[in-house]
Amino acid sequence: MADRNDTAAETKKPANNRGIVIACLVFASTMGGMAYAAVPLYELFCQVTGYGGTTQRAEQYSDTILDRTVKVRFDSNVNGLPWTFRPKQREVEVRIGETIQVEYVATNNSERTTSGQATYNVTPQTAGAFFNKVECFCFTEMSLEPGESIDMPVVFFVDPAIVDQRETQNIETITLSYTFFPHATEAAPVAAAPVGDEKNSDSL
Repeated sequence: MADRNDTAAETKKPANNRGIVIACLVFASTMGGMAYAAVPLYELFCQVTGYGGTTQRAEQYSDTILDRTVKVRFDSNVNGLPWTFRPKQREVEVRIGETIQVEYVATNNSERTTSGQATYNVTPQTAGAFFNKVECFCFTEMSLEPGESIDMPVVFFVDPAIVDQRETQNIETITLSYTFFPHATEAAPVAAAPVGDEKNSDSL
């Protein structure tokens, strides 16, 4: 009797294991889909609130400039792209509330056209809500031909309100960091050429 029960238990184990594996895969796929859908909403939330060191978007310049300066450093990173990407200057010292323009430059080092898109953040994270960008290349698809370089301006100012908050009033250095990632573009379908037509369409 004991042998029969042991055999039944052994038969159930593979079935139970398969059920657990399937449940895990379904759970992982569901969570992955939710995470993908949440990315645009998270980016929007960060841009509005400055959460997680994400800078603010500004429609106009500051009308107040303080007699106090802060050092702004510029960082650049590339993830999965054959690009060289760097700021033209590594740091500037600006008056709080003063509008400044700096430039980054990107170069495609490969032998084919590639596209990228940049994300950004600032450190310390508490400064994100006070770092205002009037013009920026972030979240914009950039396509570079082989060997092509492009200058990308960033126009920003540090909100004077930064000195009114206890957790930010003593900040002396802010780092603005960009990371370029590949941007997957869907190829446009090519219509079949009529029979006998010598002109062929090239895929873009």
